[in-house]
Amino acid sequence: MLKSSAPCKTLKLFVTLVLLTVFSPALASDQTAKPDGLASRIRKIVKASEAETVAVAFHDLATGEEVLINERASFHAASTMKVPVMLEIFRQAREGKLSLDRQVAVKNDFRSIADGSRFSVSPSDDSEQTLYKKIGGTESLRELMRLMITESSNLATNILIELVTPERVMKLMRDYGATDIRVLRGVEDGKAFERGMNNSTTARDLLILLRRIAEGRAVSRQASDEMTRILLAQKFNEGIPAGLPSSVRVAHKTGSITKINHDAGIVYPPGRRKPYVLVVLTRGLADEKRAHRLIADISRAVYESIAGGK
Repeated sequence: MLKSSAPCKTLKLFVTLVLLTVFSPALASDQTAKPDGLASRIRKIVKASEAETVAVAFHDLATGEEVLINERASFHAASTMKVPVMLEIFRQAREGKLSLDRQVAVKNDFRSIADGSRFSVSPSDDSEQTLYKKIGGTESLRELMRLMITESSNLATNILIELVTPERVMKLMRDYGATDIRVLRGVEDGKAFERGMNNSTTARDLLILLRRIAEGRAVSRQASDEMTRILLAQKFNEGIPAGLPSSVRVAHKTGSITKINHDAGIVYPPGRRKPYVLVVLTRGLADEKRAHRLIADISRAVYESIAGGK
């Protein structure tokens, strides 16, 4: 009897090894299918768009799931650079260097970083018009910041970045680990643009900044909450929000210039304890509607992956 049990044990061991060989890859695949599947879906969307370059950075604060595609590719920042400016304003306010209720002179006269020559912002190229009526007067720092983010006011941006200085903005970015982003100047500095002295960003760095805000680690919990409220009031919603159900809140900032369209936001699915962060940067699509559709399609793919486990 003792001798006959050996073949049985050998057979059992063989069957166990076969089962492990067959099913282990499947189990491993299931563990990574969600992020891998999402990345594959996003790549297909990007390929179909025929955009020159697209960068995507996604991080789910609830699960830690992350998808990074061209995350360190450098893009002209367009108006996404207004988020770092907002962060520095709140930092200086926390340190008592300025008050958000302080009245600031409204002017349209700025110096180029290229040669110090003077330039002004064109109202016809600005998405916000009311601030131009206040030139010569004052406006609160808080209101200028709101206009800069929610209305993407170029005039408000130039007033604010001159106040807090690009150097201080850049120091904060480096302190936060955003090592690729460059905030050199305000908007419509033509001579600087001709010399290639432009603000730039990566999807990775915008993800870092928005994660800090979402997690309450940008300046302070109170400052993070206030910045989130400002971002939630964004008026331009053709990108990330357009791919989502109307019940989903998005705290975000867009940016666009010729053949450049970006959207970077914190997405709050209803009934979910934590949000996720999504950044989509695009280059090469002259038709702005196509660029918006691309960003919305990527946003929809991410949301469906989160909501349905697809």
